[in-house]
Amino acid sequence: MPERQQFFLTTPIFYVNDAPHIGHAYTEVAADVLARWHRQAGDDTWFLTGTDEHGQKILRTATANGVAPKEWADRLVESAWKPLLDTIDISNDDFIRTTDARHEEGVAKFLQKLYDDGHVYAGEFEALYCVGCEEFKPKSEIVDGEGAFEGEKVCAIHSKPLELLQEKNYFFKMSAFQDRLLALYEERPDFVQPASARNEVVAFVQQGLEDLSISRTSFDWGIPIPWDSSHVTYVWFDALLNYVTATGYGSNAEEFARRWPANHIVGKDILRFHAVIWPAMLMAAGLEVPEHVFAHGWLLVGGEKMSKSKLTGIAPNEITDTFGSDAFRYYFMRAISFGHDGSFSWEDLSARYQAELANGFGNLASRVLAMNAKYFDGVVPEASAGAEQPADIAIRELAESVARRADEKIDAFAIHEAIAAIWELVDALNGYVQEQQPWSLAKDPEQRPRLAAVLYTATEGLRALAELLSPVIPVAAAKLWTALGAEAVLGALADQPIREAGSWGRLPAGTAQQRLDVLFPRIETESK
Repeated sequence: MPERQQFFLTTPIFYVNDAPHIGHAYTEVAADVLARWHRQAGDDTWFLTGTDEHGQKILRTATANGVAPKEWADRLVESAWKPLLDTIDISNDDFIRTTDARHEEGVAKFLQKLYDDGHVYAGEFEALYCVGCEEFKPKSEIVDGEGAFEGEKVCAIHSKPLELLQEKNYFFKMSAFQDRLLALYEERPDFVQPASARNEVVAFVQQGLEDLSISRTSFDWGIPIPWDSSHVTYVWFDALLNYVTATGYGSNAEEFARRWPANHIVGKDILRFHAVIWPAMLMAAGLEVPEHVFAHGWLLVGGEKMSKSKLTGIAPNEITDTFGSDAFRYYFMRAISFGHDGSFSWEDLSARYQAELANGFGNLASRVLAMNAKYFDGVVPEASAGAEQPADIAIRELAESVARRADEKIDAFAIHEAIAAIWELVDALNGYVQEQQPWSLAKDPEQRPRLAAVLYTATEGLRALAELLSPVIPVAAAKLWTALGAEAVLGALADQPIREAGSWGRLPAGTAQQRLDVLFPRIETESK
């Protein structure tokens, strides 16, 4: 089995200019599944998420709503962003806000070090700026406007006009790190994942890097530059530092040494910030670069990226209020290949809920526990020694194989493939029960030893599934764990070593079981 390891995982910190949609929740759930898996494996796991609250976009949004930017941020964080974590059962260990004192102090220390070490200089700058991206746009992301914006240059991502900004700013000598970055990508080909994202990053850096403007003077909503308070820190330079300020940079050296470096889960639209700018910043500060930067794809609705501004944003509770948090988590992790774009539809969600969760997994658990109650007085039956048949052996061997392969896929950030592997056991157990027909065996007293063997195999298979699916569908897995009687004899589900879930025979015969509530109730839905 793999040894215990340190595993620090982050999501991006999200802008608080509006309430979250399912695109944000998708990122959170993916990170949560990975964190829960590693935590259950016994790894020293730390899962960080949070909010990005500085910059021109936040200032404008707050002003438009007639409040100060900090008041706006406080309101959105408490009313929308933190409640999101409860809505979709996120198990984060920390929540960082860029308005936290610990963050602002850490940013100031980091900036001062770069300045003292000669990585920052003053200069003038003129370029096209996208407030939505909070970025001076590269030529590759500047396009000609159409319709109402004809004759203007617009952002290729937001389709909104760019603003020509000219300022005296401080610059980070990012161009000096071009060769070191290319060497990093070459020496560690898994640093940026998936491969398509790595290729994109390498091509971008090979074209040549320019120095990065890291301050603004046209507005004051940001962290002051420590040596020149007339400037505030560029919002991305500020935001990226949350990954180290949250884990003790500049304040707790022991904690920082324990946690850093991190694994970053990001959307592909912010890949360049995390795979180019961020490692260059860390190199300049003499810090380790991240373990991995994994860029997932976009959620598409009607063929377009999820967007509040384009009215394609769907609030997570629109789904969870009907289908529950487990179904939300399962659907987005199973239906979309992690690392690629994926389309959301209500029809596909409903179909998968009924076929895979309600009928596939939920019905399996219900049937097996009901037969244990009916034929063995509600306890785990005892299989006779030496009575194992080839069909039983196949289930046992599959459970071991599934657990091993799922762990390998999780380690490679292939969440969808890990769930697909686990679901092989769900499907195999359904086929096994149907083929062995314990309800028929129960009619013949001479077949009672075989009935016990079949139901023990099915029950132990459910025990393995409860452990393996706990990071994905924690509510249903916990209900099943309790009903199996496993908590009373094996302890809390979260404490089970998930890499050993395929070890057969862990649930003792004679364990008293409980009635299982329906895990995934049938839902009558209308087309959205």
